[in-house]
Amino acid sequence: MDWKSGNDAILEFAELIREKKANPYTGELKVGVDLGTANIVIAVVDENNRPIAGATQRASVVRDGIVVDYIGASQIVRKLKAEVEAIIGVDLSYAKAATAIPPGIMAGNAKIISNVVDSADFIVTNVVDEPTAAATVLGIQDGAVVDVGGGTTGISILRHGDVIFTADEATGGTHMSLVLAGFHHISFEEAEELKRNEEQRKIFPIIKPVVEKMASIVNRAISGYDVDVIYVVGGACIFDDFEKVFEAETGIKTIKPVEPLLVTPLGIAFNCQR
Repeated sequence: MDWKSGNDAILEFAELIREKKANPYTGELKVGVDLGTANIVIAVVDENNRPIAGATQRASVVRDGIVVDYIGASQIVRKLKAEVEAIIGVDLSYAKAATAIPPGIMAGNAKIISNVVDSADFIVTNVVDEPTAAATVLGIQDGAVVDVGGGTTGISILRHGDVIFTADEATGGTHMSLVLAGFHHISFEEAEELKRNEEQRKIFPIIKPVVEKMASIVNRAISGYDVDVIYVVGGACIFDDFEKVFEAETGIKTIKPVEPLLVTPLGIAFNCQR
């Protein structure tokens, strides 16, 4: 899949979620479960990786790639599974599924994330790192993929389609909310709502230093590698000027796909092994 096809697939997936509808399909379905810091997303694709259906819910059961509320996470995944089953009209119990982790996470934490997905009666066939999942959707062969989540910034460097370096740093959307909370003297929860609902032009100047810090982290991580393009994905990079700040800070062309929150979940489903 190339960049344009990837963007088209992401837009199609977003529309399916918004409209709560499914595409027709034949053959076996593949499932991707993304346990994010701020959102949990289930993506369902067919054998040819065409989006079939999906569902998402805000959540705070994972922090920095670590499940902090196992029961809560399992309940949300089961709920989203039921929603998708109702949309498609098929029981997904014992369907093949993949999930993802930030780069560099400890094996024990990866196992817990896999267990959450298993607990919803999926059969986990693959656990992929988040930036690599995103690269699959966008057809990226060379460059750095940066997945900016709620708690962490994950970095993968690809060369000729192979991942040659991964890193993960604990800076993400949560830190944006903390800065907003301090600036406005409000609670973290109020800052989260403000970040979602306030006009971007009012918020971005306040959280811009956090974005610059993320860019400096990426710049340090890719130092010594021949990186011509940086691709940013993840819910925390939805701000219009996010990629512009990255490009100014790193001096490297920075590209953001459509619907950046949904890139990684869709890529996880693509990486489900049948």
